[in-house]
Amino acid sequence: MDTIIAEVSTIPSAPSRACQTVLSLSELPASRTEVRTLVLAAASCTDDAPGAESRARVLTDGVDTSGLDVEALEGALADLGYTAGLDAVLRLPAQGLGEVAAPSLLVVGTGQGLERAEDAASDAVALGSTRSGVLARAAARAVRELAGTDTAVLALPAADASDLEAVARGAASGGYSWAARVPAATAPLGEAVIPSGLTGSEGEQALARASVLGGALRLTRDLVNEPPNRLTPQAFAQLAQELADEAGLEVEVLDEAALAEGGFGGIVGVGQGSVHPPRLVRVSWVPASPSQRVALIGKGVTFDSGGLSLKPPASMPEMKSDMAGAATVLATVLAAAGLRLDVRVDAWLALAENMPTADAQRPSDIVTMYGGTTVEITNTDAEGRLVMADALARAVEDEPDAVLDVATLTGAQIVALGDRVSGVMGTPSLRQAVTEAAVAAGEAFWAMPLPEHLRANLDSPFARLRNASVGSRAGGMLVAGLFLREFVGQVPWAHLDVAGPAYNEKSAWGGVPVGGTGAGVATLVELLRSMAR
Repeated sequence: MDTIIAEVSTIPSAPSRACQTVLSLSELPASRTEVRTLVLAAASCTDDAPGAESRARVLTDGVDTSGLDVEALEGALADLGYTAGLDAVLRLPAQGLGEVAAPSLLVVGTGQGLERAEDAASDAVALGSTRSGVLARAAARAVRELAGTDTAVLALPAADASDLEAVARGAASGGYSWAARVPAATAPLGEAVIPSGLTGSEGEQALARASVLGGALRLTRDLVNEPPNRLTPQAFAQLAQELADEAGLEVEVLDEAALAEGGFGGIVGVGQGSVHPPRLVRVSWVPASPSQRVALIGKGVTFDSGGLSLKPPASMPEMKSDMAGAATVLATVLAAAGLRLDVRVDAWLALAENMPTADAQRPSDIVTMYGGTTVEITNTDAEGRLVMADALARAVEDEPDAVLDVATLTGAQIVALGDRVSGVMGTPSLRQAVTEAAVAAGEAFWAMPLPEHLRANLDSPFARLRNASVGSRAGGMLVAGLFLREFVGQVPWAHLDVAGPAYNEKSAWGGVPVGGTGAGVATLVELLRSMAR
């Protein structure tokens, strides 16, 4: 193959050393590239005639289709009843469809995604379904379908840098499998070749950015997929140390003794019921002349039983994912370093295991948080806000320009927004910046308020705050955000609740696998990129 493989910065992988799809660029037309499969995208279209049925229209804008008989292909798709619905894929032989080097074709549907991306009356764009988002999803879906294949060429629109980066970003997202599975999972697509005229520095930079983001997604997914008997707080902290050292980043780890001595009552209280003691880890990317300083705080509850306020059995299997926030911020700081962003990033990993053993925290306990705020424990299953509050209070002491926290914090987030849309609360300007970054990154975040009248739910007759409202489930996601707000002072702050989107317990969709998804990584990386401009 006549390809150009970009020199890319990478970030370290998680313990499983995840398999990954290699991305490369080619100057050849897609039809002449010698690979196993030629991938094309198609939209679902309907003629203006009354009663007309949907049909598939192959996307040729920005695609060199020389050598391919597009009209014959669309006719074959119609004969097979393929209408290019969203995520619908169809394999067919290349024979009779022109002069195509690949023996087979794969067509992936975008539905009416591109039309909705131009519809000002639709919420699709606000939820990340821009043109770039649609192309990224199509590429991801195709690459995921091609697991077990060695090579493919992605003949999707990639004529300009935006489209190219979207296709590459999607391919990196779709090319994932958790390599620690026994027996082994099917390996992802070996190599995805993207034909594009942008094979110079502009194209290589777009590919490099997508590759770094792909590495961040893999790391996050790998960590979330690790079983809790292997990813304890100590093991997580040790891994963060190793990855930071490998990337040349600053790192600080506080063990249980240092946490107790330093007054981190929230983290200590949550972790005291486990034989695996808690940790607080700071990993910092420090460029020579940073334009801004940003603190990222991630919830790292490596397993959440609910403590003495025990969860029902059906809710526990996915609670290994309660550390997704910590995985997200660790991957983000490594990506910031890989991209050499001109922003200082301090990622704080608040790590603990919430168990109901002999010395577990009790409802009605009172703990003193870092900085002196007292909190009455009314629900030991509202533990995430306790570890996060300690880390927030410590992080703002460094006077960052902005602080953002990421957490699988509340079931109320899923009730309010479903399992694919994350909520973001906080300082209005930073909250808006997060939603704008999410749109650019192709992710779904929705701005949520912090109504002042709900603050009374946190009043306690015995302490400065209670950790959860008693007897009311109203606005649970918002009440949790109000609790965290108490610990950030006047620093611009945003709280990202990714409880539903961080872990996919249903079937795969787009480029999202079953298990850890990496939700929030692309948004945070895009936000940091915007701050560095």
